[in-house]
Formats: sequence, C-alpha cells, structure tokens
Amino acid sequence: MYGSALSKNIKLALLIIALIISAGTVIYTQSLVRDLEKREKQVVELFAKGLEFIAQASPEKSQDFTFIFENIVKRIDFPLILTDSLGKINYYQGGVGVKNIEIDSSFSPGEAQKFLESKIKELEALHPPILVIVNNKTLNKIFYGNSDLINRLKYYPYLQILFALLFLVIAYVSFSYLKRTEQSNIWVGMAKETAHQLGTPISSLMGWVEILKLHYKDPDKVLDVADEMENDLERLNKIAKRFSKIGSKPELRELNVRSIIETAVRYYQKRIPQKGMNVELNIQGETEARARINPDLFEWVIENLIKNSLDAISTKNGNIDFKITQDDKVVRIEISDTGKGITAKNKKDVFRPGYSTKKRGWGLGLSLSKRIIESYHKGKIYVKNSTPNQGTTFEIILKK
Repeated sequence: MYGSALSKNIKLALLIIALIISAGTVIYTQSLVRDLEKREKQVVELFAKGLEFIAQASPEKSQDFTFIFENIVKRIDFPLILTDSLGKINYYQGGVGVKNIEIDSSFSPGEAQKFLESKIKELEALHPPILVIVNNKTLNKIFYGNSDLINRLKYYPYLQILFALLFLVIAYVSFSYLKRTEQSNIWVGMAKETAHQLGTPISSLMGWVEILKLHYKDPDKVLDVADEMENDLERLNKIAKRFSKIGSKPELRELNVRSIIETAVRYYQKRIPQKGMNVELNIQGETEARARINPDLFEWVIENLIKNSLDAISTKNGNIDFKITQDDKVVRIEISDTGKGITAKNKKDVFRPGYSTKKRGWGLGLSLSKRIIESYHKGKIYVKNSTPNQGTTFEIILKK
C-alpha cells in the first residue's frame, strides 16, 4: 500500500512539474511573440510616417524621402498590403503596394485583385490597419500580418509539448515494460529462492525419515536422528521467518554482529565438503561489535554473500574472510574471497534483480541482500574492490 501510494505521488509530482514547465514555455514564447509583434508594428508605423512625409514634401525633397522609404520597405519581412482610404489596392504604386505575398503568375488582373482582397481580410483579422493621415485626412491604409519567425514561435511551444508528450508516452511504456519484466524476474527468483532455501532441510528430513524406518528399534539411533530432525525443523522455521519479514517492517535489536556471522559460517562449514571444495571461512576483528539488526534477515544476507563467494571460487581451494571493525557510529563488515572477481562494468549490476553470471543462476541473492541492508537496516552494502581472477571484497556498514 505504501509503495503504491508513493508511486502515485511521484507520478503526480512529475505530471505537475511537466505542466509547470509546459506553461512556462508557452508564457515565455508568447511574451517573445508580443515583443516581436510590437517591433513589426513600429516598422509599419514608420512606413506610414514615410508615406505622410512624401505626401507633404515638395517634389524636390520627395526624392530624398523616397530613398529612405525604399530602404525601410526593403527591411520588411512580413506580409503587407497598401490600399487607398477606400480600401482599393495600390498594387502598382511604386512597387510597394504588396509586399511578401506570392501571387500566382497565371492569375489574370481580376483574379489577382480578388486574391489580394481575400488576403486583406486575413490580415485585418490579425491586426487593425495602420492609417496614413495627412491634414486630418486618411490617404492610405496599411494592412500587415506576422512574419514567418513569429508564426514559428507561436507554434513552437505546442510542438515542443507534443514531442515531449510523445517522448513521455514512449518512456512510460518502456519503463512499464521494464518494470513488469523486472517484477517477473523477482517473482520467478523469489519462487526459486524459496525452493532453494526449503530444499536442503526438506531433503534432509526425508533422509532422516528413511533412517528412522531402518533403525526404529534402536533407541540411541532414534534420539540422534530426532536431534538432527529438530535442527532441520528449526532451519525451516528460520526460513519461514525470513520470508515473512520481506515486505514488512522488521524488528531491529542491538545484537552482537560476530555471533550472527559465526552462526552462518558454521552452517556452511558443514556443507562445503559436500561440494567437493576445500574453502576456509575465517572471521577476524572486533568480537564485541554491536549494531541494530534483525538476526533472521541479517544472517540471510551473510549466507547469500558466502554462497556468492563460493560460486565465484572456481578452484577446489580458496578463502572467504570476514573482517569486523567499528567506530563511534557504525560497524563495518568486509567479506573477501579469492574468486574470479567482478569486472569494472559489472560492479553496478551485481545488485540488480535478475543479474547473474551463472548459467543456472537467477540473480536474486545480492538484490535481496541490498534490500535487507539498505531498506530495512538503513545501512549500506557495496562492492568495495574487485580484481578479475584475484577476488572480490564486499563491505556492509551498519548503524550502531
């Protein structure tokens, strides 16, 4: 329930952030558009002033104004149509009656006139015309539109949002697929891990039952078998406790770290010879270091690390060494082996669910260990160092 609520809150927060960014992009872009529209209006007003000066100037001076006027017109990069006071198009007035509007060369004069009249209506819908007034009398009207730059800027934020949404949809679908795949790997891994954890004591119990059938008349033998069966039943109970604590908040107690490590080491020391290996497990360092831990889950982590080290040792002989140190705030446990090591590019992947270098592995042990240490114990576990063909050192940091 908590994870689901957290996931929903994260999605909602991301959506709100995306909306804020989108709104900010639109507002900023529209502000730029308004500034550009003001500048283009100023150019049109300057054009109108030029026409007013020409209309009022003497024939001798009109040539000077015409030079200035032509330079202004040449800088106009937006649609413009100049008409008289009645709206009649001055198409051939000094070549400046129509600007930046393409007219099909196949049009007849009448068709061109109708085309320009329709353009005037479009331009008037965008901006009110600028009037050329001389002696309180309107001589011309200037209709103008937006430049290509303004039109592109107007639609740019919406295209940006559209592409961003498309990217988010693709990312969400991909993420959901990866998440489902990872969850599937976790469920498969958990099922196999459960079978693996239960397999040893169950097989052992089945063997003890067969021995009981053969020696049921021998009281001493029955008592020995009963003791071993009790050990296996205790092991099953411990496994059940471990799995029951996954997904819930475990109880942490201040316990001796070394004693729990020794319990896990003793369990494996009895089983290593059965694998045909001669691997020594050593514990060094502090004997009284104490930390806040859950014994069932922490022992599971140590077992996973021992198992991981045993799998990494490709020869019959090897070493797995535990070194315990402490300071005022934390307890540190280093687990070193003489295995095949981890390459630099794989160091970050070893804790990922489903990652395994073994052909028959399911890659859940280290992932579970990381969750137990970091989520439940608020500690840290990482690959401290590793050299191919020489060995690997993991380090666990626990709060006191």
